[in-house]
Amino acid sequence: MTIEERITHAEAGLKDVFARIDHMEEIGTRRVLDAFRTHEIAYRHFAPTTGYGYDDVGRDTLEKVFADLFGTEAAIVRPQIASGTHAISLCLFGLLLPGDHVLSATGKPYDTLEDIIGMGEGTAPVGSLKEMGVVYDQVELTDAGEIDLDAVERAITPKTTLVIAQRSRGYAWRPSLMPEKFAPLAAMLHEKHPGVRLMVDNCYGEFVCEKEPTHYGADVCVGSLIKNPGGGLAPTGGYVAGRKDAIERIAYRLTAPGIGLEVGSYAGSYQPFYQGLFMAPHTVAQAIKTACLAARVFEELGMTTTPPADEPRADIIQAIQMETPERLVAFCQGIQMASPVDSMALPEPWDMPGYRDQVVMAAGTFVAGASVELSADAPMRAPFTAYMQGGLTYSHGRIALKTALERMVKQGALAID
Repeated sequence: MTIEERITHAEAGLKDVFARIDHMEEIGTRRVLDAFRTHEIAYRHFAPTTGYGYDDVGRDTLEKVFADLFGTEAAIVRPQIASGTHAISLCLFGLLLPGDHVLSATGKPYDTLEDIIGMGEGTAPVGSLKEMGVVYDQVELTDAGEIDLDAVERAITPKTTLVIAQRSRGYAWRPSLMPEKFAPLAAMLHEKHPGVRLMVDNCYGEFVCEKEPTHYGADVCVGSLIKNPGGGLAPTGGYVAGRKDAIERIAYRLTAPGIGLEVGSYAGSYQPFYQGLFMAPHTVAQAIKTACLAARVFEELGMTTTPPADEPRADIIQAIQMETPERLVAFCQGIQMASPVDSMALPEPWDMPGYRDQVVMAAGTFVAGASVELSADAPMRAPFTAYMQGGLTYSHGRIALKTALERMVKQGALAID
């Protein structure tokens, strides 16, 4: 079969999967629309502000909308949050004090958190939690990819004040977690260790399922606006949603103690944040369809993928074991070649800030580095797994997948009969 025939054949077997995704999109759109109508969103909420930003109705109302969507008491939604990593860092430094113990319930966190935490032997990185005297431990997931509640409880000490968990697989070969998977962990902490909060890194997971981790008891949920909830329109920013007491402490890290959420202007319009949030369920659905198609095509080529094409999704990431560095680089180059921006630039592995290994990254996006737009990246380490995510439209995802396969064949990294 030709590459086009393989893609068409893969699509034909995904009709039921796509119907399930469309249903979830409608549920998410209704959630957002209800929140917009509850808070009577109007043109006045799009107006820019300058200076201190006191009484910024657009900013404050956007935070109320996010709190409603996540079923929480409060939220922080700010363009001043530079990334998902920045949002997570705010939470960690806002919720932890010198001498505290923090425990990861999902094993090793995403690579960019290593220096924030101060993982590894030797001198603590400047500005890290380790330098501040915070002790870090982690508990691995079970062989079945579940949170090991007994192991987490055994690892809790009298100094433990925060348990963190990562919903997405990140750069690990493990399943992403459905929101409801956090319910037993949250219940255990609240019942047996009431002084311990649960913070969930929700990056890549928003609007993939009907509810979010905070609906199942997580005290804090955190993510990036240039991923799912920005809908491909938000130009920057991040969010934190959670209990009021936790949000207050985190807000003091964002600005200053005693000031918190009262200040923070934005001279650009808030329209792309609101419109992006409204578009988010649809954009996420397009991304998931693209991921399912990629999974099915590579499965039929004999490669290992996670999750499989027909498995319910917990996030927008598709992991594909490319097995060789040449195949991995060629795939990422093909994705870049099909991008609407910087299609002429061929990505090569490089020493990306915050990562231990060299990283190859295809991201020809309108918003720089926006993962909800079609992108593919990977650390250059065996088994050379490509992590593909996003796609503002399924049509673009389909075209890019074909281009990537063509590039792999042309480079001699893949043979297709």
